[in-house]
Amino acid sequence: MQKVTIATDWLESCAGCHMSLLDVDERLFDLLKAVEFTSSPITDLKVPPEAGVDVGILSGAIGNSHQEEVARTMRERSRILVALGDCAVFGGVCVLRNLFARDAVLARGYMETESTDPGSRVPDSEELGALTDRAYPVNQVVDVDVYLPGCPPSADAIHFVLSELVEGRIPVLPDELLHYD
Repeated sequence: MQKVTIATDWLESCAGCHMSLLDVDERLFDLLKAVEFTSSPITDLKVPPEAGVDVGILSGAIGNSHQEEVARTMRERSRILVALGDCAVFGGVCVLRNLFARDAVLARGYMETESTDPGSRVPDSEELGALTDRAYPVNQVVDVDVYLPGCPPSADAIHFVLSELVEGRIPVLPDELLHYD
């Protein structure tokens, strides 16, 4: 049986969704019998293969040009794209910056915090990507096929979604997996 290929990446987020993925614990061993993770932020391979994957998973909102490129690449190379967590699904806490002008956000983040050294400036490097005018949930930049909200989603919910995808079904989350403890 050919394994389902999965690529994951995180965008503007705290990494809590990927920590919740790891909280699937020993059930990961059963999933790995049917799944191959091709790339992730916690492995050496960061980008989904050009040949594509069956499932792409993105956590986090989109807040800069680099993250927008990552989301577009993941969409292009994934047959099914999953938005994982409240930041990817709704924008989460990341969209709070949308209440302020872009330049004010950069100034506060790099020059005006209480711990910033005097004379600090906003970094200017192509490697960082340009801050977008707003932070966006993933579906405002690319099409999403499956939404898994939560901050972070529970390991049980993640396991359910991955198990359904392995079986070739688009998951429909039961109410008991959509709770916030």
